[in-house]
Amino acid sequence: MTGEDAVQKFLAWMAVEKRASLLTIEAYRGDLARFLAFMTTHLGGPPDMQGLASLSLRDLRAWLAHEVAQAQAQAKRPLARKTTPDQAARTRARRVSALRSFFKYLAHREGVENPAVSLLRLPRTKKTLPRPLAREAALLAPEDIAGMARTPMEEQRNATLFLLLYGCGLRISEALNLNIADLQGMDGSGVLRIHGKGGKERLVPVLPVVRKALEAWRKRHPAATADSPLFVGVRGGRLQPAIAQKAMREWRIGNGLPEHITPHALRHSFATHLMEGGADLRVIQELLGHASLSTTQRYTLADEARLLDVWTRAHPRAQMERDTHEKEG
Repeated sequence: MTGEDAVQKFLAWMAVEKRASLLTIEAYRGDLARFLAFMTTHLGGPPDMQGLASLSLRDLRAWLAHEVAQAQAQAKRPLARKTTPDQAARTRARRVSALRSFFKYLAHREGVENPAVSLLRLPRTKKTLPRPLAREAALLAPEDIAGMARTPMEEQRNATLFLLLYGCGLRISEALNLNIADLQGMDGSGVLRIHGKGGKERLVPVLPVVRKALEAWRKRHPAATADSPLFVGVRGGRLQPAIAQKAMREWRIGNGLPEHITPHALRHSFATHLMEGGADLRVIQELLGHASLSTTQRYTLADEARLLDVWTRAHPRAQMERDTHEKEG
C-alpha cells in the first residue's frame, strides 16, 4: 500500500468513525499531501508503508523546516496575506497534530509503527481567550440582525437562529444541522438533543423565549416534512454557514463592532454570561459539550482578565499609579 492510499484510508476513517468535522478533514488532507510531496522528493520516490515506518526524526524535522521556509518565502511575495508569529505557530502545530494522528492510525489499523513521530514537539502558541459580546449587544443582536433581512421569512428565520445560538450556546454548525424533527422531543421535555463534534450528543435546555421563537418559526417554515432542515435558504435547502456569517458581518460593520463578533461569539457570550451569573463550571462544560474541562476553563481566565481590566480602570489606587506614570513619562 502506498502512502497516498494510507492517507485516503485514514481520512475516510476520520470521517466515518471519528466523525471529524469537514474543516478538520480538509485541513489534514492538505497537511498530509504536503508531507507526502516533500517526502517523495526527499526520499527519491513516493514512500510506501516500509518507507513511512523507517522515517527518522531528522526526516520529519526536515519536512517541518521546509514548511517554515515555504511560509517565509510566501510572506515576502507582493500582496501576500500577513500572518502573525502565533498564526504561523498554530499552522505548524496543526501539521504536527495531523502527522501524529495519521501515524497513530497506521500503528493501530495497519501495524505500521514509527516512534520518531512521538518525539516531534508542538510549537508553543498563545492561549486565546474567548471574546464575547457585551450583555446588551448579545440581547439585541438577534432582532437587530433580523431587521436587516430582505424578506419577512428571512427576518423571522434569522431572529430565531441567532436567538438559538445565544440562548443555547450552540455552534453554528450544530444549529444549522437541526431538522424539524429535532423539535418534536422539545415539546414535552423542553430540551434539544444536539449532535456535536465527533458525533457526541448532549441535551440542552431551551429557554421559554427561545422555545416560543422556535415554535413560531416552525409554523412559518416553508417545508412541512419532519426530515426537512430547520433553517433553510431561499431555495429551500439547508442554510449555509456563510449566509449566517454574512448576516452577522453586515450587522457588525453597520454598528462599528470589532471583527471577532461572529456567530461563534454568541456561544462565547452564552458561556461567559452564565459564568458571570455564578453558574458552575461543570454545568457550563455539559451545556457547551466540551470533552475537556480545560477547554471550559478558558472562560474563567477571560472573566479574570475582564475583572482585572475593570479594576485597572476603576480603582482609585490604579488611577493614582497611572497618573504617576504619565507624569514620569
